[in-house]
Amino acid sequence: MIAALAGAAILSGCAGDADEARPKPKPETMTARVATPGAADGKAPLTLARISTKSGEILILEPDGSVTTMALDSPEGQDAFAVSEADLMALNANLDLNLGGMVAADLPPRQTAQDKALEEFAARTQPALPAWAEGTEIVPEDFLGTRVASLDPKGSSDLVEVTAKLREGVDADIAFSYATCALAGWAMQNGEAYGRHVRTLQDTRDGKLTIGAAFTLSDQKPMGLRVMETEDTLRECKARGIPAA
Repeated sequence: MIAALAGAAILSGCAGDADEARPKPKPETMTARVATPGAADGKAPLTLARISTKSGEILILEPDGSVTTMALDSPEGQDAFAVSEADLMALNANLDLNLGGMVAADLPPRQTAQDKALEEFAARTQPALPAWAEGTEIVPEDFLGTRVASLDPKGSSDLVEVTAKLREGVDADIAFSYATCALAGWAMQNGEAYGRHVRTLQDTRDGKLTIGAAFTLSDQKPMGLRVMETEDTLRECKARGIPAA
């Protein structure tokens, strides 16, 4: 009986030692810091990157506060941890480390997710006036008048609508150009520098085409797929022969 109890105690002790020797489970995520390239002063701030140990995904906190998600083994994931000589020099300046000569000097510059998004956005932007088909002719009698009014009942909003009336059958691009030129003429009189296109509605009734184009007004150039710059647009309207009043 005593021998059995002693054996049980020994086995219990071994089990405890085995639990202590067993490695701890890996964390779900690991956090790393990487240098952000492109700093104007040459000192790149450190950017947080969180790596998921289960899904193999990287979550990178961009300098603008956005979060980029990518697979660790994807080309983007490998590029996220590609280090250029400029990155190392910035890290050296931050941490006072000697990292010279560790990376080739001819690595291409890296882009953040924000840089790539801005490039894609710029590729989708359009001029204030649509491009016309070659040989398009302007008929002055097609233009029947315009009106610009605030969409705020109190009249104090920066959101306005241009109502343009044209003869039925006029090309849609010419009709939109007429509305945009009317806005440019109104903006010049009221000291507005830019108008960002929001939406356009059209209706045909009683032999007339009515265009309702909404724009937001601003002193600084806004982000938008189609932006009206007052002076440039007025010059283009004059060149195309479209009335701006």
